[in-house]
Amino acid sequence: MDHMRAFLVALGLAAPATGTAAPGEPGDTVALFATCAGRYSAEMEHRWLIGHDATEITRHRRAMIDLVDAVRTPDQGPRVLAWRVEAKVAQAMLLQRADFNTDPADAGRARDLARLALSQCGALIVG
Repeated sequence: MDHMRAFLVALGLAAPATGTAAPGEPGDTVALFATCAGRYSAEMEHRWLIGHDATEITRHRRAMIDLVDAVRTPDQGPRVLAWRVEAKVAQAMLLQRADFNTDPADAGRARDLARLALSQCGALIVG
C-alpha cells in the first residue's frame, strides 16, 4: 500500500493521524476512513439481509479498508477497529429504523441520515 500512501500524501489527505481525534474531525484521515469502512460494512450486511445486490457497496468497502490500511500507523489497530465498529453499529441502527419501522416519519428520517452518512463516504472514493 506504499503507492496509496504516497498518492494520499500528494493530495494532502494523509496528514499524520494522532489517533485521538473523533471521526469526522478535520485532520484525522484515519478516523474518517475507518468510520466510512464501518458504514460500508453495515450497508453491505444490510443489503444481504434484505436481499439486495451488495456488489458495489462491497467494492467501496474494500476501497475504504485499503485507504485505512494506507494511512494508519501500526499502533492504531485497536482504535481503528473501535471506529469501524462504532460506525457500523450506528449505520446498522439507522438502516434497521429505515426498513423495519412502523413510524413512517421516523423511518424517513433514518433513511435520510443513513444516505447522508454514506454519501459523505462515497465522496471520498473516485470511480
